[in-house]
Amino acid sequence: MSNVKRVYLFEEGNAQMRDLLGGKGANLAEMTNIGLPVPPGFTITTTTCNEYTKLGRLPDGLMDEVYEKLRIVEQKMGKKFGDPENPLLVSVRSGAKFSMPGMMDTILNLGLNDQTLQGLIKQTNNPRFAYDAYRRFIMMFSDIVLSDQYPELDKEYFEHIFSELKQRYGAVQDTDVDAEGLKELVGLFKEHFKKVTGRDFPSDPPKVLKSLSVSSKNTLKRSLAETFLPIQKNSLSLP
Repeated sequence: MSNVKRVYLFEEGNAQMRDLLGGKGANLAEMTNIGLPVPPGFTITTTTCNEYTKLGRLPDGLMDEVYEKLRIVEQKMGKKFGDPENPLLVSVRSGAKFSMPGMMDTILNLGLNDQTLQGLIKQTNNPRFAYDAYRRFIMMFSDIVLSDQYPELDKEYFEHIFSELKQRYGAVQDTDVDAEGLKELVGLFKEHFKKVTGRDFPSDPPKVLKSLSVSSKNTLKRSLAETFLPIQKNSLSLP
């Protein structure tokens, strides 16, 4: 196993580490260190992206380090990744040393599947919120991770499906669609995914986490960092 440190908890970084942690990672580290209410999280370094580019695969030991940091985040949040009763959801954001508007990826609600969805509904007592989070995750994952291989998984196809559903429901805005409508939309998104790929939408959070670690590094052939941040109610609003 490599002795190279590839994953940094926010409290292990600082604002001077932009080269290694990217702009987002360094800024989140600095905000954590000065006591702002930043949820716990971690960043995969830009040098790891360079390793991946050279190797054509994830470096040995990387995912072990990711899971180690994830366990720490779970302990701090009092939640567990993939737990159907008390699920931890995270956002995944790519970043770089310099600001690159429109060039970075973001995926929200990683950790959702049919089982953890029910846990989220119980925790929030808000089915509409939970189904809205799930449909967004399906669309973002499909678009960012797989649309290069499957062009019909581009987000515009999912947006078209949503537009058709809104017409049937007589809805003008997305917010006009109720929980039952969004539940139906989740099913339609999954049907589209299976039609295009020939397989079911992935439901194993750890495997999805690994696929995201690859996808964000494939987005641009340059040094990227990748930041994992828990999603929680009343957390700090980030740009």
